[in-house]
Amino acid sequence: MTIRLLLADDQELVRQALCALLALEDDFEVVASVGRGDEVVAAAREHRPDVALLDIEMPGLDGLAAAAVLAAQVPDCRVVMLTTFGRAGYLRRAMDAGAAGFVVKDAPADVLADAIRRVRTGERVVDPALAVATLAAGESPLTARERDVLITARTGATVAEIASRLYLSEGTVRNYVSAAITKTGARNRVEAVRIADERGWL
Repeated sequence: MTIRLLLADDQELVRQALCALLALEDDFEVVASVGRGDEVVAAAREHRPDVALLDIEMPGLDGLAAAAVLAAQVPDCRVVMLTTFGRAGYLRRAMDAGAAGFVVKDAPADVLADAIRRVRTGERVVDPALAVATLAAGESPLTARERDVLITARTGATVAEIASRLYLSEGTVRNYVSAAITKTGARNRVEAVRIADERGWL
């Protein structure tokens, strides 16, 4: 039985390489390939893939958000997150978004192919090292609003700019930043963003 695949990665060379690699498998057919997260759902509706391979960091909509929309709107399409970033927080968020698999891009080709086949049959497949790291790291300590503030701060925005973008008062933003600094064990806002980003909490 042929497994129909959708690929989503914003790097053209990576996308082409994945298409070529997966085409070597007799039971795989790449039916769609997109470079933006906000193109994923439309492509899935048009081509009806069995499995979507989604990169996490893409323009328009990140892979985690795209996975959540796919789960809600195209539930027959199973999702495998395929990413360079093997961060513990990403795995937990991917599972919450409805992803059935999580494979890092430096995994051997046969591991990826096996993951696709297993996900297609209804299994969940997770990179073992990442699963262990996720269990060790525990849940993200950040609230949704603290996360929003740090994501906005990641662009270098001032407190006033963050407040304006999130429709909050500057005092409230400072409180969220202070809480995030404490929870991440950081010394300042920039370090809090870096630590949260490295742990996949943003």
